[in-house]
Amino acid sequence: MSKVGILITTAIASFLMTFIGSSVNIALPAISKDFSINAVLLSWIVTSYFLAGAIFLVPFGKIADIYGRKKVFFYGVLIYTLSSLFSALSPSAIVLIWFRIFQGIGSAMISGTSVAILTSVFPIGERGKALGINVSAVYLGLTLGPILGGLLTQHFGWRSIFLLNVPLGLTIIILILWKLKEEWAEAKEEKFDFIGSIIYGVSLISIMYGFSVLPSAKGILLVLTGIITTSCFVWWEIKTENPILDLKLFKNNSVFLFSNLSALIAYSSTFSVIFLLSLYLQYIKSLSPQQAGLILASQPIVMTIFSPFAGKLSDKIEPRIIASIGMGFATLSLFSFTFLSKNTNLSFVIFNLVLLGLGLAFFSSPNTNAVMSSVERRFYGVASALRGTMRLLGQTFSMGIAMLIFAIYIGKSKITPKYYPLLLTSMKVAFVVFTGLCFSGIIFSLIKTESS
Repeated sequence: MSKVGILITTAIASFLMTFIGSSVNIALPAISKDFSINAVLLSWIVTSYFLAGAIFLVPFGKIADIYGRKKVFFYGVLIYTLSSLFSALSPSAIVLIWFRIFQGIGSAMISGTSVAILTSVFPIGERGKALGINVSAVYLGLTLGPILGGLLTQHFGWRSIFLLNVPLGLTIIILILWKLKEEWAEAKEEKFDFIGSIIYGVSLISIMYGFSVLPSAKGILLVLTGIITTSCFVWWEIKTENPILDLKLFKNNSVFLFSNLSALIAYSSTFSVIFLLSLYLQYIKSLSPQQAGLILASQPIVMTIFSPFAGKLSDKIEPRIIASIGMGFATLSLFSFTFLSKNTNLSFVIFNLVLLGLGLAFFSSPNTNAVMSSVERRFYGVASALRGTMRLLGQTFSMGIAMLIFAIYIGKSKITPKYYPLLLTSMKVAFVVFTGLCFSGIIFSLIKTESS
């Protein structure tokens, strides 16, 4: 089949995954009001999706390498579409969180294969441009998410956001059956590491859930459990014959190692911005979901426009240098947000969202190109999945930091006008933390660029 057909199919799927994430953010106040839940439980509606994706990305990336990337891609879209339908029908916040978990699993199956399929089809000279277009589709989903999410929430309720995913998912299923005729499975001779997958999942759940309930004794115990199981995972992966994650990719490939760690830092420091600003604009500034969505869309619009250019540029210039410059822009934006107040002009918010979008555009496409171009074909599925895992782990850590700060300043109280000053304080503290984290990423990125 044509490269264009593959690119279009994977791009639409990538759009769908990010659309739901950004549109749900704008609907959080409406969901909170409907189910009458506190800030911490509300944040789990976002976190559950990304945590599930992080847990299953690497396992499904390996499964795709063994049994076929097209198969995993197809079933991922199917699971994602069905869970979107049931999310719309959820009678409670807990049920919604459960279906968000299944939605995250479907997302993991899509993320673990779409970039790998593109890398299999496009050679190195064309790869950066193709990945840039795919990243642009991701950011288009982030762009339209707040706009359509705000519009749908205001006029049809938050459930309509999930319902919109159903026809889009069915469209992708038809395209897969119609356009994707070939199968990609370059590791057929290998066996799936089931034990490693279980240990990997337990370690991530323990760390992330424990992180969300810190500083309680339960949180400390869970984090320690996660650290211990992570050590067990590393030991097992070194020992087993067919590891789910070949650690030699890190040991013998500095580009792969440092590029993935850069992605983890970048997403850890930037993902919660939309979540925090959605609450800021609707609670502190009293904007409607539609108005807030239009403002928040300014960041992903810039990302959508500049990602293909950054990806194409990374075919000609060292990708990691461009990515480091992008992290610099992101750090400056995060630092500016530490000055937010009740009286902050909305033009200030929009300007800094544009700056953040520019930074992430120049980081993401070149970083993806660096990761995927540093490994052999038989590792494309795992490399794609691991890069996606860094993104999802970063997003989950970012939400975890926000949840921890909320827990310290607001506790389990519902977000009412009485708590607006504490809500604003917790946001500013979060931006201080994210600024420091992102700045450390610049230093790290520059060191690895010079030493590679």
